[in-house]
Amino acid sequence: MFKRYTAILLTILISLASSVAVSAQGPQEKFDQDAIAKIKEEGMKHSQVMDTLSYLTDVPGARLTGSPNIRAAQEWAKQKLAAWGLQNAHLEAWGPFGRGWSLEGFSANLTKPNYAPLIAYPKAWSPSTNGVVRGQPVFFDTKTEADLDKYKGKLKGAIVLLTEAREVKPHYEALGHRQTDEELLRLADAEPQGAGGPGGPGRFRFTDEQRAAQQLLNKKWLMLQEEGAALVIEPSRGDGGTMFVQSANLAYPQDTPADKRKTIRDKDAPPVLPQVVVAVEHYNRIIRMIQRGASVQLEFNVSAKFYEQDLMSYNVVAEIPGTDLKDEIVMLGAHFDSWHSGTGATDNAAGSAVCMEALRILQTLGLKPRRTIRIGLWSGEEQGLLGSRAYVAEHFGKRLGPEPRFGGGPPPAGAQPPPESQAPPQFELKPEHEKVAGYFNLDNGTGKIRGIYMQGNEEVRSIFRAWFAPFKDMLGTTKDNAYATLSIANTGGTDHLSYDAVGLPGFQFIQDQIEYDSRTHHSNMDVYDRIQEDDMKQAATIMAAFVYNTAMRDKKLPRKPLQGQPVARTGQ
Repeated sequence: MFKRYTAILLTILISLASSVAVSAQGPQEKFDQDAIAKIKEEGMKHSQVMDTLSYLTDVPGARLTGSPNIRAAQEWAKQKLAAWGLQNAHLEAWGPFGRGWSLEGFSANLTKPNYAPLIAYPKAWSPSTNGVVRGQPVFFDTKTEADLDKYKGKLKGAIVLLTEAREVKPHYEALGHRQTDEELLRLADAEPQGAGGPGGPGRFRFTDEQRAAQQLLNKKWLMLQEEGAALVIEPSRGDGGTMFVQSANLAYPQDTPADKRKTIRDKDAPPVLPQVVVAVEHYNRIIRMIQRGASVQLEFNVSAKFYEQDLMSYNVVAEIPGTDLKDEIVMLGAHFDSWHSGTGATDNAAGSAVCMEALRILQTLGLKPRRTIRIGLWSGEEQGLLGSRAYVAEHFGKRLGPEPRFGGGPPPAGAQPPPESQAPPQFELKPEHEKVAGYFNLDNGTGKIRGIYMQGNEEVRSIFRAWFAPFKDMLGTTKDNAYATLSIANTGGTDHLSYDAVGLPGFQFIQDQIEYDSRTHHSNMDVYDRIQEDDMKQAATIMAAFVYNTAMRDKKLPRKPLQGQPVARTGQ
């Protein structure tokens, strides 16, 4: 049962948390404090993390899975890891993922009643327009299904505004945010969620109103496809020049079976309409001009390229070989792919650079881990953790039958909810499954590490508390707030779930959000200049310490019971 704590009690609890973290490093959990001191020295005073980050974001730029950009970045990362002395650096194929895509050219303008350039971005996997498309836009204004009839025969070759104007509210508070004591305490007091946590495999429940709105929107898309609109534009989520842009929409009738639906990446997918997201302030202006009877003309030119020669995708993998326990592995990882309107700095070149820097620190210091330490930089995360799930299935084990749904947001329109009761899942496990000591992930932006989600695994609490103790001066915003938050809660939406889903100890660190949800996550403002250098150094240093400590323990990290039945073991 949750309780309301007074400010006095909060202060006491924080003090106790800090002292327990220090005292926990006694006989219960021993580690090499001299090695950790060296890791701190190298990570905080001789860091190369920002150099790595700058190259990934500034040179290849956006790293959409399947694009030439991500392949260039992957080749660079592989070579960089090898140059630092890591072994077996390679790109490991998985898939098929489907067609790659890149934007080759784009323009968007208001030309009447006066000229103004529009802030806009095409959606990923949008096809090209047939050259420059000009015309008076059609505002597809519908409140009910009956309203669709008003637009029959009026959408062919049209530039269509899909939805109504959206209210833009002022920001009275800063968009950036660090975790407060109260927020961290709520995480510390949280109870475990269902498997996967928020955004992980779980159940979504629509209200009747939400379901009706989703169904109407799906029918609008179907009508646009059937009538052959020239271009569909939508207002951006976000404002003030920050735009959140993801994948183009491909609609199906709601009764279409799942096995009959194609993804927009499939080589044989049905034709898709060109689709563009416009800054909400510009979109709203166009709507208002139409409603005032002005003669409005827009022009767009989308030039995009699809890549179908290689439908596979790739993960970057490299390792520091172990010594006496070299057959066992500790893994760290982050997703390497991004969306296309920014350069994927906070999501997730930050996590990738931190993981690379953690291994550079260990390699530079010449530390000899007992277990092999292996890095995985995953592609396809933005499409559903595809790269890490494929890697785990290939090396460690997989769930038989339907996969749980990963990732945030509601399911696609027409998706059927799971039954109230389901049989326990079954798993096919491989010999390497027993060799995994632990996996650590970073994927919540540029913010410093404040603790870790234990993912429902209570047995790791005393271990992680001990490991955080040497960093107590680096964990809080002030010395009085110097403690690590250990949350039993699950967290979802990123690649540690691929490990957790097959019973392996996988963990995501708790980070300060900074501007992650408000400005950078999947946006055109996800760029190098939004990165916080000191936070990156801190995160890389703690990541290096955690993987090193895991590699040096006499025992692997404790595991939760596998939630299901291992019915088959392969490769024995």
